[in-house]
Amino acid sequence: MQEPAETQLSSPPRAFRGVITDWGGVMTNPIPATVRAWLDTEDIDVDSYAAVIRPWIVAAYDPAGATFDAASSGNPIHALERGECTTEEFEHLLAQLLVCRDGSPVPAEGLLRRMFAASVPCDPMYGAMYTARGAGLRTGLLSNSWGVSDYPRHMFGDLFDAVVISAEVGMRKPEERIFLHAAGLLGLPPAQCVFIDDVEANITAAEAVGMTAILHTEPEATITRLHDLLGLPEGPAQR
Repeated sequence: MQEPAETQLSSPPRAFRGVITDWGGVMTNPIPATVRAWLDTEDIDVDSYAAVIRPWIVAAYDPAGATFDAASSGNPIHALERGECTTEEFEHLLAQLLVCRDGSPVPAEGLLRRMFAASVPCDPMYGAMYTARGAGLRTGLLSNSWGVSDYPRHMFGDLFDAVVISAEVGMRKPEERIFLHAAGLLGLPPAQCVFIDDVEANITAAEAVGMTAILHTEPEATITRLHDLLGLPEGPAQR
């Protein structure tokens, strides 16, 4: 894993002073690949999973299917990400709606840990955050949590100046208030922050509060865009 290094900015075109990033799917490998590995490992019927999770995701993130305000309720994903239900409650709800291909039940205990067991760090994005911080930019994490215990928190001190985990603050993306909260913890106005996420609804919400947002699809494109916005060198920081 790359470590932070002192880096000089090369005349960024705008006075950005902070970078805020999502976690899963940005600082890790893509979430769909992680979930698919779990489904295959436990031989879970993919159709049963899709039938359950797709309506929840649409209601949680699709602008055509949901109103993104603090009062929206009734969606298990909203409740999990805001900390309104426990991880165990969510796991039992989801497990009872799934089935393995042989007809056997899916164990509830530890379901979310198993779901994300194939998650691995995205080294280029770690390097990009180390580089940004080494260059004097404020860095932050803004993550919707599916369980709060599996983040590598021992690394956060080197990566981030502020950490916002949705279930710990009772807010979730794409609620605009959580973006304002994250920027506030960095001591910056939203207009001075670049935000990175792999969910388009979250990008739209960040832009609505004045942030400049990058829709993450793969590390190389995101790092190139950071270079263009911030004047950062491309590639990971090296010591």
